[in-house]
Amino acid sequence: MADTTAETAGSEGAADKKQERTAAKLARQIGAFAKLHGGAEGQLAHIGQAGTRIVLVGTDGGWGDLVAPTYEVAQLAAEKAGLTLHEEFDGEFAARVKTGPYEWDRMAGIQLGGTAHPAA
Repeated sequence: MADTTAETAGSEGAADKKQERTAAKLARQIGAFAKLHGGAEGQLAHIGQAGTRIVLVGTDGGWGDLVAPTYEVAQLAAEKAGLTLHEEFDGEFAARVKTGPYEWDRMAGIQLGGTAHPAA
């Protein structure tokens, strides 16, 4: 019988390197968002098998999100980017988000059974 210990260790090392690369890429994207919006804070939210959403809120009220394959990768990316994380997307944090006509039109269309916002 072949020894699979070395094979297992090799595949775990490759998986760790891939997670590290993914976290580094996400950290660069978080940094770019923060630079564009005068700084940023975030919150991590599990989204099932799809991974973990990194919700970003800029100092200027701009917002966005990224998706990491796992919660651990999301945490690592936030740490690498120096992102301050909130435990919850509570009222105080959510109040920082500024929405514009696009978001309101889109939300109203969805709520009322309308179509998606027309292309600008």
